[in-house]
Amino acid sequence: MKTLLLSAAGTLALAGAASAQDLEVASPHGDLVVTLSTDGAGRPTYAVTFEGETVVEPSQLGMRFAEHRGFQEGMVLEEKDRAAADESWEQPWGERRIVEDRHNELLVTFMDEEDERRRFDLRVRVFDDGLGFRYEVPKQRSLRGEVAITDELTEFVLPEADTTAWWIPARMWNRYEYIYEETPLGDIHTVHTPVTFELGGGTHLSIHEAALVDYSGMSLTLGRGNRLEADLAPRADGPKVKLEAPFETPWRVIQVAEDAPGLINGTDIYLNLNEPNALGDVSWVEPGKYLGIWWGMHLGTQTWGSGPLHGATTENTKAVIDFAAEHGFSGVLVEGWNEGWDGDWYENGDVFSFTESYPDFDIEEVADYARQKGVRLIGHHETSGNITNYEKQMEAAYDLYERLGVAQVKTGYVADGGELKRVGEDGVAHYEYHDGQAAVEHHLTALREAAEREISINTHEPVKDTGLRRTYPNWISREGARGSEYDAWGQPPNPPEHTAILPYTRMLSGPMDYTPGIFKLRPEAGEGSPPAYPGGEPRPDVRTTLAKQLALYVVLYSPIQMAADLVEHYEEKPEPFQFIKDVPTDWEESIALAGEVGDYVVIARQRRGGEDWYLGAVTDEEGRALDVPLGFLEEGRTYTAEIYRDGEGADWETNPYPIAIESREVTSGDTLDLPLAPGGGAAVRLVPAQG
Repeated sequence: MKTLLLSAAGTLALAGAASAQDLEVASPHGDLVVTLSTDGAGRPTYAVTFEGETVVEPSQLGMRFAEHRGFQEGMVLEEKDRAAADESWEQPWGERRIVEDRHNELLVTFMDEEDERRRFDLRVRVFDDGLGFRYEVPKQRSLRGEVAITDELTEFVLPEADTTAWWIPARMWNRYEYIYEETPLGDIHTVHTPVTFELGGGTHLSIHEAALVDYSGMSLTLGRGNRLEADLAPRADGPKVKLEAPFETPWRVIQVAEDAPGLINGTDIYLNLNEPNALGDVSWVEPGKYLGIWWGMHLGTQTWGSGPLHGATTENTKAVIDFAAEHGFSGVLVEGWNEGWDGDWYENGDVFSFTESYPDFDIEEVADYARQKGVRLIGHHETSGNITNYEKQMEAAYDLYERLGVAQVKTGYVADGGELKRVGEDGVAHYEYHDGQAAVEHHLTALREAAEREISINTHEPVKDTGLRRTYPNWISREGARGSEYDAWGQPPNPPEHTAILPYTRMLSGPMDYTPGIFKLRPEAGEGSPPAYPGGEPRPDVRTTLAKQLALYVVLYSPIQMAADLVEHYEEKPEPFQFIKDVPTDWEESIALAGEVGDYVVIARQRRGGEDWYLGAVTDEEGRALDVPLGFLEEGRTYTAEIYRDGEGADWETNPYPIAIESREVTSGDTLDLPLAPGGGAAVRLVPAQG
């Protein structure tokens, strides 16, 4: 591993200033160029070109404050420093073991032309596959005491002609859990990031943020014309953000790629823009696969609350632990074990206990039984959005899990957008957004408390991922989009194109606990939605084929993957279940090979510390025949390709179950032909021949 850092006085040639008000910095390969300037009114601006094409037109920078003069006009630009980095570092777990960090950096100052003491710095890092910039506001006389940010003026002005966007709405009740829209740029409104675009010439962009700490999450609002404007989640007490100078904002990130797979292959930018591991030795953070007492609640055959259908009983949990031990699963998740689920649990945030179990669940006995079987009990804390009630019990709850050997906890924050409950020191309840500053601070508190006890966190109904897993490797996964539960009761359920959009949007930001592996794809005749969900509606069909459910284990990355269906449904189909047993969750390398946003995607991943590769391909509602070159395999070696693909007549809508399982010998010079059914997929294990 090596690192190169050169200041402005160094010998590395970087793009210099064209004039006093026009500064440039280019990517290491020179294709991506960022230009910083000020306009005629002294407003700070930036623009971006890629391979000579304008991909971000001149866009405003700056911010406004509630009681201080803002950074928005009358500014002059001055270069402060230049640097470059060329280094690599090793992830404790991830899509790839070694991450390369190559970028050029420009640090500039925008200062008031009448008072040079009133200023902010802008740090820009340009990689070959994207760029990040952040505001660095020093301590200064004009920003004394608490600073309240009312608006961040950051814009992203994209070329309007023929630009297509894939997006979900922000500031809505269902947080991030919406079906993606595909529209022209001019038809979007306030949207969550990552949000992905294809420009008229085929260049792909995705806008997001990195290192979201002590700040509010950024959404984007379409302003006049083609101007996308930063829209920070508001605090309940008025402004968007409260802090004191000096402060830094999160990085504003623009990924740029020639094609859609290039976005997937460029996601290390989010990790590289975060601080290194702050926890030290994290060998206790263990990837793996798990089963759970979970899907039955979504089907309505079990309940979270107590009673005759209570799922989290000692007897039920031991049975799932037995199955997990027999088939090589490392963990069993148990939801509904603790007091507080009875009644309308959506509203139970004030009463949940995180240390007291229901009488029919002996947590001590279950934890001991799991340990004897070599299986990890996975904890669960549903807060119903009451972050104060959770924080009051957090230390005791994590102490209990530490004593019982529970090393992973799934947390939940089921509450409508803007309804996270935070009780102030004065006893007054405030209601916050899931991506607001209070929520951001809460999640970091949970991570730090958990890390002290060597516990990892898998957050559901989370704040979005911004690469903080590099700094806190115990943030092992999260939700943050529509997952498999919508296939049990969603009206509508996830459409076939959903998992062909996620890799180019939500998954760019980091791992997702999507919970794949549903084998029973059609409900019984007359089966309705569970009582806990919209009553009276018929149970929907799962809108995938069986082979696609296997492919999702490769396509949708998470270091912890759930086999989400009921044990009996796996027992009925042991042949396809073998792929779930075989597929790892931690990778040496990952490569997106082909695809188009919302149409299809093909991804290959190599087992960490091993030689076998896994390939996943999924399509939307259209069937398609893919020819996949295997050039990623080691030259000169023969591999056995164990192929799980859609069988004859397979179709998500009419006949999702046919699956063909076959083997063939292949080398790096071969091409795999993979016929995908409508709503279908293929999963392939590639094992090197011995000798």
